[in-house]
Amino acid sequence: MARHRKGRPVHGILLLDKPQGATSNRALQQAKRALNAQKAGHTGSLDPLATGLLPLCFGHGTKVSAYLLDADKTYDAELNFGCTTTTGDSEGEICEEFSTAHLSEKLIQQALDRFLGEIEQVPPMYSALKQNGQPLYKLARQGIEVPRQSRAVTIFALERIYLTGVRLGVRVHCSKGTYIRTLAEDIAKSLNCGAHLTKLRRTSVGPFGIDGAVTLEQLGSAGADDGANDNLLLPLDSALNHLPAVELSADLAQQVTHGISVNVESSAAKGMVRIYEQGQRFLGVGEIIDNGLVAPRRIMCESG
Repeated sequence: MARHRKGRPVHGILLLDKPQGATSNRALQQAKRALNAQKAGHTGSLDPLATGLLPLCFGHGTKVSAYLLDADKTYDAELNFGCTTTTGDSEGEICEEFSTAHLSEKLIQQALDRFLGEIEQVPPMYSALKQNGQPLYKLARQGIEVPRQSRAVTIFALERIYLTGVRLGVRVHCSKGTYIRTLAEDIAKSLNCGAHLTKLRRTSVGPFGIDGAVTLEQLGSAGADDGANDNLLLPLDSALNHLPAVELSADLAQQVTHGISVNVESSAAKGMVRIYEQGQRFLGVGEIIDNGLVAPRRIMCESG
């Protein structure tokens, strides 16, 4: 007997402004209850210390989460020069203290410039990265440190927002997989100093910005059953605007939703594409392959 799933079949993307102190999963569960949704997932964790944009995917929206995981991100961060901590942020214990007397605006700007482009990072122990199925942060809390391999990430922009005493505010536009705490520590090391994060706020994920986000307080709990919050959901294809669109007739659309590749020779699109039925109904993601065929890769609607 099939297990009955609680909640309503809600589909779409919600842009949440995650509060400080909450885990990403706790924020997700609160939002899920506020919409009385059957199925939901987030698109990459934010540390409890961090605030800001956490796109949440509901129903068929969970099928676009991978595209948002791979997207570029933007963060506003504050570095506190002069000491390192066990966690790389203000929640950890102080490890080592450093003199900051030699720091200057010029030296700091030169350091920021050195971290533009592709760089190598060693993931921090206090991260959700797993080793043998165990998150590294759980090992770190037990005092266990394990070797981690460096990985290439890209810093597209690294802008100084302010410098007040030993506190430096920066805006970082980066590729997926970038650890801002590690970036802060590495910048400080290049200055023969130490630093840790005191603030971190994510302001964009792929095509989405923080200006369109709502808080948990705004969601509240009233109207969860009658869909009062459904107007806050964005359509699934809003996460995929970087892909060209292909329009299909009703007959071809029906075939695609059943997993059949169809001919779109007249389309100039290449590679991955958004698929629509007669320019209206969004069907999902496909790929243009040989001989002008579009092969369905991720159908995000009920079959017609």
